[in-house]
Amino acid sequence: MEIKEHIDPEAASKEWLSGIVELGEQLAANGIAHDQNATFVADNYDLLKTNGYLTAMIPKALGGGGVPFEEMCNILKTIAHYCPSTALALSMHHHLLAANIWKYKHHGTGDTFLKEVVRNNLVLVSTGARDWLDSNGTMIKTDTGYLVSGRKQFASQSATGDVLVTSMPYNDPEQGWQVLHFTVAMHTEGIQLLDDWYTLGMRGTGSQTVTLDNVFIPSEAIVMKRLKGEFPMFWNAVLTVALPLTMAPYIGIAEKAMMITLETLKVKQRKSPHIPIMLGDMHNSLTLAKVLHKDMIAITNNLDFQPQTKMGVDILTRKTLVANACKDTVAKAMGIVGGQSFYKKHHLERLFRDVQAASFHTLPEKEQQHITGEFLLKH
Repeated sequence: MEIKEHIDPEAASKEWLSGIVELGEQLAANGIAHDQNATFVADNYDLLKTNGYLTAMIPKALGGGGVPFEEMCNILKTIAHYCPSTALALSMHHHLLAANIWKYKHHGTGDTFLKEVVRNNLVLVSTGARDWLDSNGTMIKTDTGYLVSGRKQFASQSATGDVLVTSMPYNDPEQGWQVLHFTVAMHTEGIQLLDDWYTLGMRGTGSQTVTLDNVFIPSEAIVMKRLKGEFPMFWNAVLTVALPLTMAPYIGIAEKAMMITLETLKVKQRKSPHIPIMLGDMHNSLTLAKVLHKDMIAITNNLDFQPQTKMGVDILTRKTLVANACKDTVAKAMGIVGGQSFYKKHHLERLFRDVQAASFHTLPEKEQQHITGEFLLKH
């Protein structure tokens, strides 16, 4: 998709969103097939690639579409109306882009990487959520780099990924335990995918485990070093740009559940007298999810912010609340629609399965509450 420079931002955003609507029927049909077969939504990714959605958020100065952060969230939310797995996989790609765009805007770095993504329409694979603060794996120092080995789970779109963005712990002889962050091409010798992504929901995300067996990482590929187990200030920036994108597909799922519920009720001849109360309750849950998600986006301020100590706690807290509200919305939809929603042929059945994944993104609720509580006691 080509967006002309003279088009105003609002018109350009509408064009990107309308593009998804035009692709919607095909995205939905492909998504159903991949969900049933537990295969990666490769054909949907091809559609999005061809139409520029993998590079949409990258600044125009670097060759991308220049889509603002909030509009990218809206795009992901809209894709989820048709295929949640496609939306979630794309959000994982874009949250890595967002972190690099933030660095480009505030520190003037990352432009080479972003240009490379545009030039080759690369798919980025992240393992950051599972690695969190300690990371996992082993690193052996060589004269020119490291030999790394490990297992990286929940690596979304690894089925078609081009570049792995990951980290591993390293016990430096002088500085002690650190975590080293690096990128490596997915086709590098020693990298393999396990055929293990058979799950309750989000079956089309292609999130197989990636294994690394003595993979050579040159020293110049290390992009960041930090102390193992400690929460670095930059993490506040990473969480702030990542989680609104990650949660956007779940907002889309909750919205779709409301659409289906209303469509069902409007054609139903007889309605139980308690339906209006249940529908109002469902609307409250959906509103809570949407308002809190908008608050997450507001904190991000279209990537115009400086990380602060409290920022990570704020965004993680809202992530938990949004995830719970989205799950509540879909569960209430099933309660209103009734037993027919229990059948696999019903769209709500898939939405219910897919929305459960919201709980497992960084951070799971009890871990988030623990970190939040510790923060409150220290400040």
